[in-house]
Amino acid sequence: MTSPIDDSTVSVRYLVDDVAAAIDFYTVHLGFTSASAFLPAIADVRRGNLRLLLSGPASSAGRALSDGRRPQPGGWNRIHLIVADIDAEVARLRAAGVALRSDVVSGPGGRQIVLDDPSGNPVELFEPAQVR
Repeated sequence: MTSPIDDSTVSVRYLVDDVAAAIDFYTVHLGFTSASAFLPAIADVRRGNLRLLLSGPASSAGRALSDGRRPQPGGWNRIHLIVADIDAEVARLRAAGVALRSDVVSGPGGRQIVLDDPSGNPVELFEPAQVR
């Protein structure tokens, strides 16, 4: 594999049903900013060094594969966003009507919850445990 031209940005592609709804979700609820949009096919939003490509059914990423399968949203692989206060974030998101896929789960590394974007793609919010 050749060296990346610029490795300061991490790009992740999510397949979505509605690109405009996905832009709204990520910018309104999760602190992303809109970078570009070629509606209805594709857009990208950014948060820090993360570039999230939002690919709709009209994008090349949404086309059927050679064996006939169609890429689709969902699954369990997810982006992982660090938050300072998970309880406050969950309350804010619940009040906004965001679909939460799980309850808050605690583990040795911290606390997490998984929520869904409008197409059913998971997003994890994670509050790291305090180091003692």
